[in-house]
Amino acid sequence: MSQNFSLSSPDIQEGASIDARFEFNDFGCGGENRSPVLLWRGAPEGTKSFAVTCYDPDAPTGSGFWHWYVIDLPAGTQELAADAGARGGANLPKGARHIRNDYGQYAWGGMCPPPGDKPHRYIFTVHALKVERIEVPDDAPAALAGFMVNMNTLAKASFTATYGRAA
Repeated sequence: MSQNFSLSSPDIQEGASIDARFEFNDFGCGGENRSPVLLWRGAPEGTKSFAVTCYDPDAPTGSGFWHWYVIDLPAGTQELAADAGARGGANLPKGARHIRNDYGQYAWGGMCPPPGDKPHRYIFTVHALKVERIEVPDDAPAALAGFMVNMNTLAKASFTATYGRAA
């Protein structure tokens, strides 16, 4: 694994509370539901593509909650712009695609933890992959995509931030 591989965001700081503008805009949540800017550097030699995820391990589902899953990002990619997670994939780099999130959408799905829950952790991760394309169908669930991504990961970099809603 590359020790120099790093992931950051000018919008969300490691360990900090996430701004409400990234909140989902349904199920009682009223945010802008726009994905943050993500930047990564130091991918290892041999990287042929990237995958980016946002996962909430604290969601009361028994299996966490996938807020965002992007695969097939070209090897030269080093960032995702603001709102790269818009529905339809128009803001993604050419060739990249969304995997359906746990809201059932092919897009970024912002934070929306139950009101009054202890703030949830949101883990943003970029995987440097040894393949150009993850061989899963477009309607693959995040669990299948995760299996294939993890089987092809050369290195990964993450940061975690939190978000909660008042009771």
